[in-house]
Amino acid sequence: MIVEERIYTLHVGAAPRYLALYEAEGLAIQRPILGRMVGYFSTDIGALHQIVHMWAYRDYAEREERRAKLNASPAWKAYAPKTREFQISQENKILIPAPFSPWAIDDPSLDMAAPGS
Repeated sequence: MIVEERIYTLHVGAAPRYLALYEAEGLAIQRPILGRMVGYFSTDIGALHQIVHMWAYRDYAEREERRAKLNASPAWKAYAPKTREFQISQENKILIPAPFSPWAIDDPSLDMAAPGS
């Protein structure tokens, strides 16, 4: 398994509006395609005005396949530009779970993707 961490730095005060938009529109598009949401967070201490979200994949090939499906989705293409006004920067990381991490093995019960996605 691998975990992708995405960090978006937003304009001051934009996090609540970004999260509301994502909850109302983006979540229903991403979750059935990407499947294994590890978590979705906003920062409170340290670097502020950031949104951090993480998605788990069996391997790089699955990540590429699911990201390609997301980027080809008409609903995603309509939604994504709505978030750009909030964003200053984006940082992505691929994290490798330690052997004892719950995300070190593929647990099918954690996959929220729609059947056949």
